[in-house]
Amino acid sequence: MALVSRVPFQLTGRYAERNKWEVLNGPGDSRPTGRQIIEDEGLVGALGDKVILITGVSSGMGPETVRALALTGATIFATARNLDKAREALGPSLLSTGRVRLLFMDQTDLASVRKCAAEFRQQSGGKLHVLINNAGVMKTPESRTKDGFELQFGTNHLSHFLLFYLLKDLMLASSTPEFHSRVVNVSSSGHRYGPVRFDNLNFEGEYDGWAACTDLTQAKPVASQIERLYGAQGLHGYSLNPGSFVSPNLQKFCADEMEAAKGNERVTRYFVNLEQACATSVYAAVSKELEGKGGVVS
Repeated sequence: MALVSRVPFQLTGRYAERNKWEVLNGPGDSRPTGRQIIEDEGLVGALGDKVILITGVSSGMGPETVRALALTGATIFATARNLDKAREALGPSLLSTGRVRLLFMDQTDLASVRKCAAEFRQQSGGKLHVLINNAGVMKTPESRTKDGFELQFGTNHLSHFLLFYLLKDLMLASSTPEFHSRVVNVSSSGHRYGPVRFDNLNFEGEYDGWAACTDLTQAKPVASQIERLYGAQGLHGYSLNPGSFVSPNLQKFCADEMEAAKGNERVTRYFVNLEQACATSVYAAVSKELEGKGGVVS
């Protein structure tokens, strides 16, 4: 994990000792899990007064992110388009606590995002301390959202931007000197490999699934702008790369590439399991090291 902010900041503590924890031996190696982050930060049962909202919890690293953050005692609102699938992924033991609540949100439909935000306001008591924009699609066939946007751009970027915009006032009001509010954007390293095509965001006439995916990973993070506009008011933004992991739902349109990757022993050493994949999201959401310091976690 590395942090880059407007003011240079060196990550300290146990996770800065890369040779101690970042031993690349593939899934389940010595790299930390989300649960380990919570335990190492001394946050088990310590955030009972906090409210967290996480998108995309029906598969992939979403359920593991919820599972790890639930250890803090925070009230967690989790969104999904398929609530039955989300219930199965989270399990009855977690949902029965009453601290994890599911909300329906279809991120291909901005009207659904607005409805979800309104329902969240009604149920959250007017508080929101951490927003984790986790949901996403990857290398999809050419398609459009219900609002006419290219599917990946509309789902991964626009829906999350709107969700933040609709709940921004709650996050500003919920911020305290002891715990500033945080927006955590799950992205990837794909932004390094292609520019945002502002002249053709929908890739009209030149669609390529990977190019559109690269485009969204550069457009998706709004961390820097959040920091510029609201950092001084106690609202900070972070963007992160969770690392390489296997998620059949997320990667269903790039099966060939995943098979090739899994056949390369050197590449598979970089892979993590889902418990490890969520660690950077969890770290960005609650780490005491990042308190008051907006930036980018990669």
